[in-house]
Amino acid sequence: MKNSKRIRWITQTAVFIALLIAAQAFTAPFGNIFVTGSVVNMLLAVSVMTCGLNSGITVSSLSPVLAKFLGIGPLWSIIPFIVLGNIAFIMTWHFIGRKLKRNRIIMYAVAITTASAVKFLILYFCIAQLAVTVLLKLPEQQAALISGMFSIPQLITALIGGMAATAVLPALRKYLKTEVDVSKN
Repeated sequence: MKNSKRIRWITQTAVFIALLIAAQAFTAPFGNIFVTGSVVNMLLAVSVMTCGLNSGITVSSLSPVLAKFLGIGPLWSIIPFIVLGNIAFIMTWHFIGRKLKRNRIIMYAVAITTASAVKFLILYFCIAQLAVTVLLKLPEQQAALISGMFSIPQLITALIGGMAATAVLPALRKYLKTEVDVSKN
């Protein structure tokens, strides 16, 4: 039984990684942070809510690295901060889901707003305020561009992605015919 759970986890996580690669590759030509970011955030939220915390952390950690390999990611030096923001986003979803699993509407609303705010704050302070201005000492034009990307657009894409996740989660859970007990992951 333990082996089948491990195989299921690996399979589901691999599916989310494949979806993440496809989504990033497909939306990259649009050159729009709002499209790509929203789809990525939706996949992060859905992965943690359907497959559990370990899957969500894996997908969240690989997301910016895969984006960099696809040519749409930022500087390597800020990827750890993006990973941190992504993990904070899915952990917030996970812990709110564990506490409020009886009333999904409230849980989704609280999860969307809280997780989005947490991710935004981490990315804004770690990248836009600390990394770009203090650690990297980038030229002013490049610093302004990166700071702009990791400010309000991150909040907006996290909110949109969270709302999209809430739209697909009920159908996906029905299709999977499973409820992940997030308290055990």
